[in-house]
Amino acid sequence: MAQTLVPSLQCPKGIACNSRRMVSTKLWNSLLVPSHGRRSRKGGNAFKVLAVSTEKSGVVSRLEDLLNLDTKPYTDKIIAEYIWIGGTGIDIRSKSRTIAKPVEHPSELPKWNYDGSSTGQAPGEDSEVILYPQAIFKDPFRGGNHILVICDCYTPAGEPIPTNKRYRAAQIFSQQKVIDEVPWYGIEQEYTLLQTNTKWPLGWPVGGYPGPQGPYYCAVGADKSFGRDISDAHYKACLYAGINISGTNGEVMPGQWEYQVGPSVGIEAGDHIWCSRYLLERITEQAGVVLTLDPKPIEGDWNGAGCHTNYSTKTMREDGGYEVIKKAILNLSLRHQEHISAYGEGNERRLTGKHETASIDTFSWGVANRGCSIRVGRDTEKKGKGYLEDRRPASNMDPYVVTSLLAETTLLWEPTLEAEALAAHKLQLQV
Repeated sequence: MAQTLVPSLQCPKGIACNSRRMVSTKLWNSLLVPSHGRRSRKGGNAFKVLAVSTEKSGVVSRLEDLLNLDTKPYTDKIIAEYIWIGGTGIDIRSKSRTIAKPVEHPSELPKWNYDGSSTGQAPGEDSEVILYPQAIFKDPFRGGNHILVICDCYTPAGEPIPTNKRYRAAQIFSQQKVIDEVPWYGIEQEYTLLQTNTKWPLGWPVGGYPGPQGPYYCAVGADKSFGRDISDAHYKACLYAGINISGTNGEVMPGQWEYQVGPSVGIEAGDHIWCSRYLLERITEQAGVVLTLDPKPIEGDWNGAGCHTNYSTKTMREDGGYEVIKKAILNLSLRHQEHISAYGEGNERRLTGKHETASIDTFSWGVANRGCSIRVGRDTEKKGKGYLEDRRPASNMDPYVVTSLLAETTLLWEPTLEAEALAAHKLQLQV
């Protein structure tokens, strides 16, 4: 029987566990995919808790029984997991509350609060931060009618706190010119999986390095692909939750993966990416693996991690849209530094001009060129309409910031005629 090397897992108190052990693929899969056995009921839990014991005991079984309880036959009440972004701008926080009955829209949910002094978002003497529900997703961990709630954060007086980037994004996406252009986003979220105790990439020898890059991108095989079960579990969890995930693949650096979300319209793109990140954090938590969105987790001749953002507007997608795309590229070139400053922390370690990146200091564009700031696909050039890909955002970027800034720069901001002419000449753009 095929075996899988399972990372260190937490075991119930009083039960001895080896720090690493071989577990059958059948058992590993049973922990990550829906159960179709005797406990499978409509509305039941979609994912089992990841808890393995090397000794026979009823403790894990009883815990699993409780976690997988279907509450629908016994109560109309549901559990809502309120999710928000913490003080670093990249950390995700959440807590649960009981709601009297199932809901269909965020407006049906109550506001809530939390201790902002414990998340770096408020002083201790005035620590209350208010959560405003903004988007609802199905909860793949609890199943049933239970939900995940994406929230943004405000002061008791109703003012958005500094880390609330959704508020400003919503303002931009509510502009009539932006609404009329129906901006679409397809976001490619790259991430790296690390071994828990060493913080070294999954599948890498501790303190050492695997063979050079080349065999790992979209690869199969135990010596080339590390963490596929996590990627697949996350894929299914996103589909269950209602996230518009469109694909996934192994990346160039071993232990690194990517998934794509979109096409999503406007503010929805940010909501879906943040919820997908929450699911990934929860799944790696259960698997005993550390998730990092660092844009350059390993220095040297290894690819970094980005969050390439594909973008189009209604006029870009229509006949003659290629000219609109070129005008958008011109605008983006004139605000290059403003975009770079908003595209993620540590991005200077990634945007070096190597490893499929452009230099952070220079704006560039090209057709089918992955070493440029902005890439246009061959198909877009051929058809004369389509989309552009902004390859500058780092893996730890805030999707609310990136998506709204793209809309603002290409739809709402107008350069001077002189600046436009100089930029067009420099970029060899005829607009």
